[in-house]
Amino acid sequence: MSSVETLGALERRLNASIPQQIIRSEVESRLKKVGRTAKVAGFRPGKVPFKILEQQYGGQIYQEVLGDSLQRSFSENAQTHKLSVVGYPKFEVKSAGAEQVEYAATFEVYPEITLGDLSSETVERSTYTLSDADVENTINTLRKQRAVYVVADRAAQNDDQVRIDFSGTLDGVVFDGGEAKDFVFVLGAGRMLPDFETAITGMKTGETKAFDMTFPADYHGKEVAGKQVTFTITVHAVEEPRLPELDAAFAKSLGVADGDVEKVKAEIRSNLEREVSRRIKVRNKDAAMSVLEKVTQAELPKTMLDWEIQNQQQQALQEMASRGVKIPQGATLPAELFLDRAQKRVKLGLILNELVEKHDLSAKPDQIKALVQEYAQSFEQPEEVVRWYSADQARMQEVENLALEDNVVAWVHGAAKVSDKELTFKELMGTN
Repeated sequence: MSSVETLGALERRLNASIPQQIIRSEVESRLKKVGRTAKVAGFRPGKVPFKILEQQYGGQIYQEVLGDSLQRSFSENAQTHKLSVVGYPKFEVKSAGAEQVEYAATFEVYPEITLGDLSSETVERSTYTLSDADVENTINTLRKQRAVYVVADRAAQNDDQVRIDFSGTLDGVVFDGGEAKDFVFVLGAGRMLPDFETAITGMKTGETKAFDMTFPADYHGKEVAGKQVTFTITVHAVEEPRLPELDAAFAKSLGVADGDVEKVKAEIRSNLEREVSRRIKVRNKDAAMSVLEKVTQAELPKTMLDWEIQNQQQQALQEMASRGVKIPQGATLPAELFLDRAQKRVKLGLILNELVEKHDLSAKPDQIKALVQEYAQSFEQPEEVVRWYSADQARMQEVENLALEDNVVAWVHGAAKVSDKELTFKELMGTN
């Protein structure tokens, strides 16, 4: 017999027992198996008396069998009581008599998810149509990236490359990082503070200028953050960009072997269309998930939150390590840094599981295949990429999850009020 107690909104305790005879029988079976190869001084393998085997190995094997028996008993009883268990139970052996092992298992169950009503909610749906101007602007950006700089006999202006000496003082003393010789940068590239660039704009080669400037309050250099300093600048060179012609040589520099400029344009358009589609999907998914989270209330299992926090902590440490940050052995990051995001991810995961099951939104094979093929088109040998995905179930699962999310977004758009928003190219790409 077994019983289940409710300890909290999701916490439960199963009380049950296991007949000692079952445990003793399994212990005996395992001891006999060990006896076939056990090496005990004074006995040949397979000839060790059972009593000696029991003395040497019985305690360890009993604990192993008990652990396995607890897991098996819990699983059977959980099915009997129709419990949807989250994670692993915490076992407590209450008594181990001659006839029965009485135990308690504390655990959490999945919450019941009641999806909210979307009919009165409005979800924003981002849209964008790629234009010829977008393609031309992207080509011009590529040309700028390959620009060469030539001497300009005029005042410095935006997009010019300048070579300068500068010295910055705070209360008459040069501050840390405030001085450089033959420093080169491009005006308007955002490398320097706007007030600094503004002061240089309009200067010619050979000119020297002094000016006051106030650093932003949140500037990373604490010594000068929010303070007024005095800079003295001497311009040694002003150079203007000379862009490569849009010709065969330029096309070849972008990997088009035959130098066909029209192929360059077609490839850039194709790449932009894929990137636009990807970014639109991300925006619309985020908007759909936000409205689902808003209208649905759910109790979150602590077990799942702990898993998610640990996963995010590990990812953050790996990201820091990949950037060259030295992580001390055994170091971790405070759990509270990840709590909000973990709560959101766990809640959305529960909502999506309920939606997919209730409305049959699982990814279809044709969807998965189409997504893989779409992604593969951005590579020189798409068929190799398709085979690479198909060879690994984990990679295919990632694609399946993306297709499932597409289905959920489409369902949300059908259930809620939709407000279309036409974005600009800069808004979509996140450029200034």
